[in-house]
Amino acid sequence: MANVTSSDEGSGLDLHHLLELALDKSLEGRRMLTASLGDLFSDTTTVLTERERALMSEILRKLIRDCEMVVRRDLSERLANAPNPPHDLIVALANDEIEVAQPVLMNSSVLRDIELIQIIRHRTQQHQLAIAMRRSLSEQVSDALVQTGNVDVIKTLLENQDARISEATIAYLAEESRRVDTYQEPLLKRQDLKPELAKRMYLWVSAALRQHILENYDIDPGELDDQLEHVYKDIAADPSVHKSDPEAARPEAMLAERLSETSSITVDFLVQALRQGEVPLFEALLAKMAGLKPERLQRILYDTGGEALAIVCRALDMPKSAFATIFLLTRRGRTGRKVTDPRELARAMRTFEKADRKAAEEALKVWRRDPEYQDAIEQVAEVLRKSRGPQE
Repeated sequence: MANVTSSDEGSGLDLHHLLELALDKSLEGRRMLTASLGDLFSDTTTVLTERERALMSEILRKLIRDCEMVVRRDLSERLANAPNPPHDLIVALANDEIEVAQPVLMNSSVLRDIELIQIIRHRTQQHQLAIAMRRSLSEQVSDALVQTGNVDVIKTLLENQDARISEATIAYLAEESRRVDTYQEPLLKRQDLKPELAKRMYLWVSAALRQHILENYDIDPGELDDQLEHVYKDIAADPSVHKSDPEAARPEAMLAERLSETSSITVDFLVQALRQGEVPLFEALLAKMAGLKPERLQRILYDTGGEALAIVCRALDMPKSAFATIFLLTRRGRTGRKVTDPRELARAMRTFEKADRKAAEEALKVWRRDPEYQDAIEQVAEVLRKSRGPQE
């Protein structure tokens, strides 16, 4: 604390010294004045009279109107954790530029909910992010942050374990996590997420996060499977589901449909499912990703040469390493052998490497219209012919 001597009986405030600092217009003088007043507000051992508090508040209010940002920032940092600073001064700092506002927005306990909500509604995204990181937040303030619809702000809020979020809002965000996958991990790590919501999220989160649910929530795997079965039955009972297609009623097909709706099918997910022996799920996911009927995809997958599979993977812009893995694992499943003929792999890799992506996409479009399988084979030859160009 700055060394000040009392000019009023029983006071720790040297009014004469503060007046001299207030008249000093230099940056150093302003910073010294800010330090002196900020320390007095922060020092719990100093008892200030109402007159002294009013005088210091008035000096600080005038100070923040015309001094440099660095001084206002210093003041904000000093008052952010003060036990009893001037309330209107804290509100003014909280509405300042984010460089000034951030310390009090994140730490000051004197800001009221209504003031925080007004800042959320009328200031910048950076102000919203600072509020989302406060050490404690009420449900009302959390709701205001969610109402911004800003994904980064909401993700920051979910990562704040000290923020209180209503059950209704948590349920809403769990449903939103179908399409906003960045909500999934912070939601699943919240202590206030109900097991019922975690079970529902199991349907659309990535494989790693599904495992997180089983490891961190008291949910029996068998019970979770039962829950999935109920969901599948609900989907099957939905009039919008095409009842005439028996493939669509299979659990893996339903899960693939859900994941497709939220754009959660990735190449890594495909490969992981295949590595884990989840062949029906892999087939359903790849069929959905390629837009092919399951029976058409199976013929392409397990064709002896693998050329058609190479064209599909090329059309989907898969990395070469992913295609190689899929090819090898599907060959083993077809033949029952642990080792694939190297010549067969070499032919498939040459097809993948030579195929022009645009031509492969055109072939896939043809296959989606459900031609005869022989037509598919002919399309492979056509793709390779286009890829070679007129010079060959």
